[in-house]
Amino acid sequence: MKRSKLSKEKQLKLIEHFVAGTTARTASAIIGVNRKTAILYYYHLRELIFEYETEKEKEIFNGEIEVDESYFGGKRKGKRGRGAKDKIPVFGLLKRGGKVYVKIINNTTSTTLFGIIKQKVQPDSIVYTDSYRSYNILDVSEFKHFRINHDEKFAEEKNHINGIENFWNQAKRHLRKFNGIPKEHFHLFIKECQFRFNNKDIEKQLEIIYNLAKRELF
Repeated sequence: MKRSKLSKEKQLKLIEHFVAGTTARTASAIIGVNRKTAILYYYHLRELIFEYETEKEKEIFNGEIEVDESYFGGKRKGKRGRGAKDKIPVFGLLKRGGKVYVKIINNTTSTTLFGIIKQKVQPDSIVYTDSYRSYNILDVSEFKHFRINHDEKFAEEKNHINGIENFWNQAKRHLRKFNGIPKEHFHLFIKECQFRFNNKDIEKQLEIIYNLAKRELF
């Protein structure tokens, strides 16, 4: 990765605006840098975050885990949710009281979803899902499976997936401001959302991104 020709002062300002959720176009106008330069710098920050999050993904989840899929992008008209045309399916696992892990997937078959759960979740953990049929395989697995039927209710005491659904809502709210993301860059944006969720403290985000940029971009 090439080091940036921007001054350290302007790089720090761009990092601050990135963490604050300011778009690159708006940040470029505020700081006084070329719009394309700001967009490219943001792109490099997302690359660094993607690498940072990927290195940490060997961690195995245990305890109470919520899993769910969601769909991003595509056209708003027509079918929404599962099976919606041109949307990108993403699978998510959330450890209650802990971190979230997301992965772009090609399909939502039981083979695909269960394969990721087996890799990421410790046996005998409690796995909460909705009533989607692809999760039926969990009933005869090494996991304790509880499902909530959203046609009837959204929570029944501890039986719910409100945590991972809250993450989806946060991620979509953040990504909506970009008015469309190229599919070839979407993996960077969704991992940015994972990073923000797993490091909720703004000062912590600044510290991590600053150290990553100092090593690669300054």
